[in-house]
Amino acid sequence: MKLSFLGAAREVTGSCFLVETADLRFLVDCGMVQGGRAAAVRNREPFPFDPASIDFVLLTHAHIDHSGLLPKLTRAGFKGPIYATPATVDLVGVMLPDSAHIQEGDAQREARRSQAKTVAPPVYTLQDARECLRQMRGIAHDREFAPGVGVRVRFRDAGHILGSAIIEVWATERGKPTKLVFSGDLGQPGRPILRDPTPIADADILVIESTYGDRLHEDFLATEEDMVRIVEETLFARGGNVIVPAFAVGRTQEVLYHLHRLTREGRLRQLKVFVDSPMATEATRITREHLELFDEQARQLAEWHARGEDLPYLHFTGSVEESMALNRIRSGAIIISASGMCDAGRIRHHLRHNLPRRECSVLFSGFQAQGTLGRRLIEGAERVRLFGEDIPVRAAIHNVGGLSAHADQKALLDWARGFAQAPARTFVVHGEPPTAQTFAELLQRQLGWQVTVPEPGYALRWPDVPEHGR
Repeated sequence: MKLSFLGAAREVTGSCFLVETADLRFLVDCGMVQGGRAAAVRNREPFPFDPASIDFVLLTHAHIDHSGLLPKLTRAGFKGPIYATPATVDLVGVMLPDSAHIQEGDAQREARRSQAKTVAPPVYTLQDARECLRQMRGIAHDREFAPGVGVRVRFRDAGHILGSAIIEVWATERGKPTKLVFSGDLGQPGRPILRDPTPIADADILVIESTYGDRLHEDFLATEEDMVRIVEETLFARGGNVIVPAFAVGRTQEVLYHLHRLTREGRLRQLKVFVDSPMATEATRITREHLELFDEQARQLAEWHARGEDLPYLHFTGSVEESMALNRIRSGAIIISASGMCDAGRIRHHLRHNLPRRECSVLFSGFQAQGTLGRRLIEGAERVRLFGEDIPVRAAIHNVGGLSAHADQKALLDWARGFAQAPARTFVVHGEPPTAQTFAELLQRQLGWQVTVPEPGYALRWPDVPEHGR
């Protein structure tokens, strides 16, 4: 068997792993690289394998850095099934067409700006996304299935976003079974809404994420107090708006949950909340259809919301005209909009109108990849470029880490300690290089595991030695 690390190796985005057995070739994730112009170039590069030779894909969850190149894979000749949990199937049904719309729009804008006779086509089109969605197959958590000869698979709850999965794979060659475990993105345990990540007892090969492998999240109660303080000071003391860049799937729904609960508890008052993202609106509807994946506290809040008791004002905008109207609101609004890293979507318009205003705040609650506008803002940029304009940053910038949907260092280590014995090989992925290295050293020092931080393109033959790389 051969395992190749084609994405999310020494970086956070672009998750993609290729597994080859004597009988099959399959991918775990096929994600888009995010973060600046270099990412756009990389997303256009040909796959380092023949897409037509891939038998199937296993998808950990719906976020674009894990699913975003699936339509490109289909466009390039992949014809097999894509297996994911039912909630993930529903969510990518919204996210991939939206991503295609962005690709087509970017290509059209470039064609208008460029003087060249030929302009690069979109990475994929809406038709490509629709074709890809026909290949999706929903499999419930904890149900074992056989997608091909000699391979068995089971999705376990990862607690990251709705439908997210840890993937267990049993691959048998020449009568010898090998168990691979792909953590996907793990959620922070003990948080409201989703259940905690499922402990896994054993693995021969473990591929584990490390997004926050070098740090601890802020205490959750302290994070709530920060949210209350930021909202109260911005809306009522300074008379400004709170702008919340949020991932349309997962983070938007979590931010809404906290705003509703803090209102119910009397800790926030007179809120006017606007969700300005058609995709987030649809994702919120899908979220409500999968209450079976919620923990008990979240189900109770959903029931309270359905009864309409003492709710904050909440409006989901749809049209471009409605979105533009939000920019005329000078005070008292919480505007939640995508994208979460501020590199596309309607959030950029809201930043353009609110960043120059000292009375406003920008509240980040998710990871900001290198090269993104969001990363520049949280690192203290005094000016940014938006729509060709030089925009001064006068608004207060807040990064509330305690709301992260990713497990922090302690949670990752605790999940790793759930293995009854050490995996024979562990690979640390989905982390910036210093972070991944720090977490790998912790696993080695505290648990005594054999750990590798693979470089892009690293390939392992099992049970033989690595082909190349560290």
